[in-house]
Amino acid sequence: MIKVESVSKNFGGVQAVNDVSIEIQKGSITGLIGPNGAGKTTLFNIIAGNLKPSQGRIFLDNEEISGLPPHTLFHMGLLRTFQIAHEFSKLTVLENLMMVPAGQSGENLLNAWFRFGKVKEEEKAFRDKAREVIDFLKIQHLTHEQAGNLSGGQKKLLELGRTMMVDAKVVLLDEVGAGVNRTLLTEIGDAIIRLNQDRGYTFCMIEHDMDFIGRLCDPVIVMAEGALLAQGTAEEVKANEAVIEAYLGTGLKNQESQA
Repeated sequence: MIKVESVSKNFGGVQAVNDVSIEIQKGSITGLIGPNGAGKTTLFNIIAGNLKPSQGRIFLDNEEISGLPPHTLFHMGLLRTFQIAHEFSKLTVLENLMMVPAGQSGENLLNAWFRFGKVKEEEKAFRDKAREVIDFLKIQHLTHEQAGNLSGGQKKLLELGRTMMVDAKVVLLDEVGAGVNRTLLTEIGDAIIRLNQDRGYTFCMIEHDMDFIGRLCDPVIVMAEGALLAQGTAEEVKANEAVIEAYLGTGLKNQESQA
């Protein structure tokens, strides 16, 4: 679904991403991990169109998307969430979801005046869709709560719900578990799994919680110092000497000799 070919990104004299090639298979939940400064978020930003690569190419479903802006990728079915949730704080959860679909008739002043019936019909369809999303995520109790009043984990669920308001092909999740309590993190994980299994969503997620990664992701891709370091199942990468050294600064053999 996503193919990254020899992508690099330079910021002046700093090479944040160095000749990275990865593939995200259709229908997978792929994990992207690595120590701080590994280049994970920069690579996410390049895939999502927030940054242009210094070199290399990116493909979405076999169509090249290198350098396309986020709003174009949104229409192509590539969506991205952020570590810090972006919500309309004064709107309710229901209203936040209804805001997502692009090109709504009511956004045109002439339609609002002269095609009021069409606007109301479209609005009802979006409201019905939003209620379906709310039911799917099991957050009915938050339907009319202002988004600014939600906890961090509830805002992450809302962001996940916003991806359901359009026909997403790929969803990039940036640290969906950051600052979320364990109970709510389990609920978020359940929702991701159901979206993947029941609705065919393809996910790629940056995450530091290895238990969460191990539960959801296969494969897991590891980056370090801007480059691809390893790839495999969660158990394989956790047992990889190079991965241990990148995270802890010492190899497994050294740890064992010091024990």
